[in-house]
Amino acid sequence: MEGHVSPESYKDVVLFLATAGVVVPLFRRWKVSPILGFLAAGVVLGPYGLGRLAHAAPWIGALTIDNPGEVAQLAEFGVVFLLFMIGLELSWERLRSLRRYVFGLGALQVTLCASATAAAALALGQTPGAALAIGAALALSSTAIVMPLLAERKRQHSQAGRTTFSVLLFQDLAVAPILIALTLMGRRSSAAPLSDLLLALAPAVLGVVALLGFGRLLLRPMLRSVARAKSEELFVAACLLVVIGSGLVSALTGLSMALGAFIAGLLLAETEFRHEVEVTIEPFKGLLLGLFFLSVGIGLNLPLLFARPLEILAAAAGFICLNGAVVFGLARLFRLPARSAGEAALLLAGAGEFAFVILGQAMGQGLVDRTLGQSILVAATLSMISIPFLAALGARIGGRRIAPAELPFEPETGAPEAGTPAARRVLVVGYGRVGKLVGEMLRRHDIAWVAAEQDPRLVEIGRRAGEAVFFGDASRAEFLMRCGLAEAPALVVTMDSPEGAEAIVAVARELRPDMIIVARARDARHAQRLYELGATDAVPETVEASLQLSEAVLVDIGVPMGLVIASIHERRDEFRAALNRPDALGGRTRRFRGRSGA
Repeated sequence: MEGHVSPESYKDVVLFLATAGVVVPLFRRWKVSPILGFLAAGVVLGPYGLGRLAHAAPWIGALTIDNPGEVAQLAEFGVVFLLFMIGLELSWERLRSLRRYVFGLGALQVTLCASATAAAALALGQTPGAALAIGAALALSSTAIVMPLLAERKRQHSQAGRTTFSVLLFQDLAVAPILIALTLMGRRSSAAPLSDLLLALAPAVLGVVALLGFGRLLLRPMLRSVARAKSEELFVAACLLVVIGSGLVSALTGLSMALGAFIAGLLLAETEFRHEVEVTIEPFKGLLLGLFFLSVGIGLNLPLLFARPLEILAAAAGFICLNGAVVFGLARLFRLPARSAGEAALLLAGAGEFAFVILGQAMGQGLVDRTLGQSILVAATLSMISIPFLAALGARIGGRRIAPAELPFEPETGAPEAGTPAARRVLVVGYGRVGKLVGEMLRRHDIAWVAAEQDPRLVEIGRRAGEAVFFGDASRAEFLMRCGLAEAPALVVTMDSPEGAEAIVAVARELRPDMIIVARARDARHAQRLYELGATDAVPETVEASLQLSEAVLVDIGVPMGLVIASIHERRDEFRAALNRPDALGGRTRRFRGRSGA
């Protein structure tokens, strides 16, 4: 077995990881989007940045990306994972509620922007085929940049955010027909174009049907089987298989990998595994998206920009203004307020990642001259780099407050979205006998609740009963936040595992210092430990059982009910006071009742 390791083989990977380790903390400290950091790092580390100086100083070669093509190929997975996460955050019901914007506003935006840009290209002397390819490429915006920016500013559920997402979704759907149409134009076939187009689209339609069919039949049983194995590594592998596998199936049928991953995310959004999958996939999405932004910066051809600066800058400014004006006009036509229309227009004004795919295919088929195509790609890259600045301006125009009418539709059994009225649900951790009874009592008082459980069998029972029960490890801060901890009025921990209950109480108290936390305790000593960790109330099983036994025997031997209930309440208060004394059970405690307002 060969034991030699070549450091050069890992240089690009190490450079990217070092960039991520420096850029993200630094830009977050400056309160600037890390996207700009990755874009700038790509320009510096690329062949048109420090790479141009490598011949003068060989040591600089160690600080440059040697294989931009391989980086770009891997970076495509960033968009795939992003679309999968977007699908997870949606549901079929919510997607149906957006259909007017997706297939109305989105379709009009692509058609009008592509037509206007194509007309401008024709006026400048381009052939009809080249003009159509350029128009289609520049009509599509950047999902990979826009959606993270909306999430950072918590604007994804505003009117502008929902409108922007709807348009981006239609743009992703339009990629496959555009690429197929370009292929037919490149062949210059004399056969009937409509019949050829329909025939070429048939595999794509079959691919979507296959994804929907197999997804509904196999996804939930597969994840349920993996969850029963109680192996975190196996669950991670299963999640990656779902994302990459669905993307590959989509790509094999002529669609984009991102669209296949989006469909898989939609199918999983209705399942009990939604939040655990989100927490599992999030690190991969963040890292691969960073690689995508890095690859966009690498692709900025600085020598070409310096050779033709006025032409390229004018082209970038021209289609940014054109796209923004079209989106603003359409948004107003669809009765969006001027502020929301302006924000959406600024977000969608820049070009997107699919411009590289569409123009690359068009140049390969001879539809677009390579020199012209490279200039347009540089202009598209500049417009993508400008998107964070346009988004910041759009956030100022749109305002920071979200009106109640702007909040998203949320199905009855879905998970709550942070910042919405539906998110103010009591969070119950543990859906065994105790947790189920707590949920029933909350419902009797018309209090909404959502439950988290790590036993797949109990989760399945709850879901069959129509309850909002989700599979996952509630000791992880990310999972608790996905379940709505940030907005929940109270947390009830009903687990019978002392160590598990302590971990959850500690994490929840750190995340929400003002929150009411009621936890089940095994005995008095365990209750004291929970109080130390920040529980508002801890209910020891042994104490409660003793009090109930005492109540039953006193009533049965003839003591008046009122006196018994009063004495039981008095004794319970004495237990609580004893557990909260600094010297209780030889330990020290801190009381959080006053901070939570309980």
